[in-house]
Amino acid sequence: QVQLVESGGGLVHPVGSLRLSCAASGIIGSINVMGWYRQAPGKVREYVAHIISGGSTNYADSVKGRFTISRDKNTVYLQMNSLKPEDTAVYYCSAVHGIRYWGKGTLVTVSS
Repeated sequence: QVQLVESGGGLVHPVGSLRLSCAASGIIGSINVMGWYRQAPGKVREYVAHIISGGSTNYADSVKGRFTISRDKNTVYLQMNSLKPEDTAVYYCSAVHGIRYWGKGTLVTVSS
């Protein structure tokens, strides 16, 4: 059974940093695409970033220059710097390996 488990969320002050991690289990071989989405209170889930197995990355305009996605085998990371209150959301890990899998999410709260 495929599982994605996120960690690293929490409360941080504006302009602070957090690093999210997502470990995939139950998958044989390298996952083609891993990424992050987020859902703020009262809003739809939105794309944040993704990284493919070859290392290419892509980011939403709203996080470009502040967030960095990376991976080590089937674990993906999201380094978030210069956080803003509008980054407050539940962050979900996603993996595409034939079909799309989702983690349960980790809450990031940016507040003073």
